[in-house]
Amino acid sequence: MKTAVQTLQKYWGFDGFRPAQQLVLQSVLEGKDTLALLPTGGGKSICFQVPSMMKEGICIVISPLIALMKDQVQALKEKEIKSHAIFAGMSYKDMDRIFDNCIYGDVKFLYVSPERIQTELFQERVKKMSVSYLVVDESHCISQWGYDFRPAYLRIRDLRDWIGHEVPVIALTATATQAVQADIIERLKVPDRSFNSVQVSFKRDNLSYNVFYYENKIIQMIQMIQRIEGSAIIYVRNRRKTKEIAHVLVKHHISANYKFEKVVSKVDSIVPTIRGNELERKLQLLKALSVGKNDSKEAYKKALEFVSVNFGNFEEGKKAKEILKKLNK
Repeated sequence: MKTAVQTLQKYWGFDGFRPAQQLVLQSVLEGKDTLALLPTGGGKSICFQVPSMMKEGICIVISPLIALMKDQVQALKEKEIKSHAIFAGMSYKDMDRIFDNCIYGDVKFLYVSPERIQTELFQERVKKMSVSYLVVDESHCISQWGYDFRPAYLRIRDLRDWIGHEVPVIALTATATQAVQADIIERLKVPDRSFNSVQVSFKRDNLSYNVFYYENKIIQMIQMIQRIEGSAIIYVRNRRKTKEIAHVLVKHHISANYKFEKVVSKVDSIVPTIRGNELERKLQLLKALSVGKNDSKEAYKKALEFVSVNFGNFEEGKKAKEILKKLNK
């Protein structure tokens, strides 16, 4: 897997793959149809992006949400990897241009929704593309959504007839029961090829799950946060609660913020200046979140730089950069 490591280093800046990624890559690079079950933050996108960069042709990625497509396309473009996404609301002219680039240019990734592959324009153009891999991201949607409100998921296999059965399929998910796994394979396989399933343990030794019953949850939560070192993420059922709890924590001298729908509050009273060891804990958390989500050092660097610029004075900014160097080794 020397070439794969070199590709990883060149575009993503990492020196090696995680053990679970190696198992999936071995199957993919052998040309097998592969169902990969990896935990959230396990670096699933690496498992198809690296092989695609090692092979001639374009990788077609079927993704359920526009936001996911845009995020991955933007991340790839930042690495100077030519990528496009086709989604609802685009003009015919824009889609026509993108398809021409995919057929005659050197585009490596084309992201589409399952509904787009049912259009006449897509079906006409995809037959002219040299496809390296067919990827179904969040493939559990085939079973969980396909029979309900997104029937286009059940027609993904048709795409294999248009691009050729010899093109390997990579189905990725972080959540699938045995029944769902069987359904995914049944809906994607073709008679002349078999599916290889790769599943790793989702157990994480650094996580524990506990259920507590308290009359006053707020008081117990505050005591728990004060007792345990590090940062905490608190999930609640609505926006109003995110604001209320953040204000309560601040009143108890605990730095806190609230977030919903990608909108982060910038109210100064809610985000006190981050100092000393607390800054380091915030940076460690941001590193874990950004690397886990985007599989790239660039994303986590940007997150840390944002903190150092926006949440501290000059001295704290210097400290943030020092910590950044340590974390990035």
